[in-house]
Amino acid sequence: MKRWMIIALVSVAAVAAAYFLFFRGDKATYEFRLDKISRGDITMNVTATGTINAVTTVAVGTQVSGIIAKLYADFNSIVKEGQVIAQIDPTFLQQSVKDASASLERAQAQYNDAQRSYERTKSLFEKNLESQATYDAALTALESNKAVLKQAEASLDRAKINLAYATIYAPINGVVIDRQVNVGQTVAASFSSPTLYTIANDLHKMQVQATIDESDIGQISVGQEATFTVDAYPDDTFRGTVSQIRLAPVTIQNVVNYTVVVDVDNRQLKLMPGMTANVKILVGRAEDVLRVPNMALRFQPPSDLIDSTKIKEQRMPGMGRDGGPPMGERMRTEGGGGGAEQGAGPGDRRSKMRALRDSIQAAHGGKLSEEDLRAETRKAFESMRKDAEPPVVSVVKPSARAGANTRFGIQITFPEYQKSDAAGVGERQRGRVWILNAQKKLEPVFVITGLSDGRYTEIITEGLKDGDQVVLGATSSASNGSGQTASPLTGGQRRPPTGGGPPR
Repeated sequence: MKRWMIIALVSVAAVAAAYFLFFRGDKATYEFRLDKISRGDITMNVTATGTINAVTTVAVGTQVSGIIAKLYADFNSIVKEGQVIAQIDPTFLQQSVKDASASLERAQAQYNDAQRSYERTKSLFEKNLESQATYDAALTALESNKAVLKQAEASLDRAKINLAYATIYAPINGVVIDRQVNVGQTVAASFSSPTLYTIANDLHKMQVQATIDESDIGQISVGQEATFTVDAYPDDTFRGTVSQIRLAPVTIQNVVNYTVVVDVDNRQLKLMPGMTANVKILVGRAEDVLRVPNMALRFQPPSDLIDSTKIKEQRMPGMGRDGGPPMGERMRTEGGGGGAEQGAGPGDRRSKMRALRDSIQAAHGGKLSEEDLRAETRKAFESMRKDAEPPVVSVVKPSARAGANTRFGIQITFPEYQKSDAAGVGERQRGRVWILNAQKKLEPVFVITGLSDGRYTEIITEGLKDGDQVVLGATSSASNGSGQTASPLTGGQRRPPTGGGPPR
């Protein structure tokens, strides 16, 4: 008897616990984070770091070895082209000139003696008093001494040139930004020319050499606007223009980078060579467009919050049988508004499809089977797509500086290679946001997105307007104090337990 009573009591307790947990427990409630759709401007930038340098920098060296006797320029000295800026001790070089001069005099005397001997032998040979061999020997001696004389003249000229190289002149107008020698220091120019000075041509015009990795270089084009800041003037924003995209790759920590040159006006002389610049290059702009927070596009609600009746009513643009904007369709928004062309409506597309099929069937006398008709239709679409694609053009463009113009001391006579224009900026994508209806259920709204600045994304849709609220996230909680946690994809956060005390 006791055994049956124990079993009955355990059964009643289990039923009571189940009833309490599943029927008496409070249902989970959700708190939603909302934000409004607004109108505004969206700018898309590529960020990078770079180094500020002078447009033209020349390292002044020496072609002869010797001791630095005099220095006429120091750091920050303003020099003019042709001015003497350094002097190497010319003592050894002057002796070399004297030695070459003496060798020239000796060679001249030997040549004169050979000339007289030749004239004498020639006179006797013409009178048949000397043999042919003697005449040929005299002629050979004259020619050899003539060559020796020319060699001595060249040696003297070389010695004079080396003596002239002992005086260092400024090659350009500019400012000395570096001096690497001191008076009394010996410089050796045996294998390479040692650097004495570094001269910047004009510090009123600077350039930023920014490093752009290969994932962003496709969005960069010559002529784009750029802004940057430097640590020396954190409150100032400097502006420039992309002037060159260099083809030489630079691998840094297994990442391929390319150097992008940004020309900057430095009239106030705030920028100095070697400063680090934090660069932003404007690659896309949309003005006065509908924009939604990026969190709304990433939000994925739990299934019990979704109004299932609305899922079947709405269809993703371009996902149904009616077709729609292709995934890769691009939206160029440089300087313009966000109202991109939506294309033909579903009815127009269906009518065009029927017209195409009818024309193909009529061209074959109405004898095509359904399978053959589909194949011919696909061929027609492929042909239309290829015809719509822009022709492939060469990216090698003639430089505007081609001709006899000089740039940085280089005679520009060849056409200049330029990479193709930026593509894929503001490319259309499909997205979805959620709105809260009167029944506290979530309804999806499918949108086409454009530019994004990291915080907001441009949206193109007819179902939303300025001021509409969209859901950014949902946080679930239960009144039983269990502190249930919503899915990480919902944007929810863990609620602390309401019933105090640490867990047992």
